[in-house]
Amino acid sequence: MSVFSLIALALAQPAAASPETPAVPAPLSAEQRRDLSCVAILAIVASEQETGISTDLDYPLLADRGAEYAGLTGVRIMAETGKTQEQVREDILAAVAAHQARVKDTGAPAELVRDQMAICLPLLDAVVPPRPKPTLNQCAAMLQLAYEQVYAREKLSRTAQDLKTLAFVLDSRAREKLKAQGYSGNESDIILTRAREEMRARDESRKGLRAAPDLDYDHCFALAAPDPKDKKYEH
Repeated sequence: MSVFSLIALALAQPAAASPETPAVPAPLSAEQRRDLSCVAILAIVASEQETGISTDLDYPLLADRGAEYAGLTGVRIMAETGKTQEQVREDILAAVAAHQARVKDTGAPAELVRDQMAICLPLLDAVVPPRPKPTLNQCAAMLQLAYEQVYAREKLSRTAQDLKTLAFVLDSRAREKLKAQGYSGNESDIILTRAREEMRARDESRKGLRAAPDLDYDHCFALAAPDPKDKKYEH
């Protein structure tokens, strides 16, 4: 997802009409400018995470939660100021341009981003709390079930192959961890089979729900990365 795709999501939901909406939009307050600046920085970091820029991978994955934060913030500011979607979008684009200019002018761009993220991550957590991180066993089960679901629809498509690879990596790491904890191969089979059954039941119980997933699915991809122990914000 590009920066501009994420920003577009910020304004995907129109503000509700209100008889109190002023004909002339109110100027942005310092708090609103801060919030729009955070929409911009979260969008930029999320975009760079998807391109694999190493410094931005030190932060939590931001694409989904950042988009939700952007949407909620955009709608709130439209309601508070009377600005249109287009006007708020322009304010966000201006914040993106301002951030890019600051990065260009500084000799320490990573430090600038770190300072801004120290402000924006707590705001993100307050508005869109992080979902609980699944365990390694749960992730192994989740990716295996995801592979089975995609395979049932698409056979061995590229997506199915990728999920199969990730499921294998997580299953292997889960077995290594269980072995280090003293479990036998048969005991590990039972534990991981039980985890798959529990996650399958969890999926069944949530069918038809329009809510976001109740676990941090992205954490499973982080656990499947080549060197997960070297990354921050992972437990």
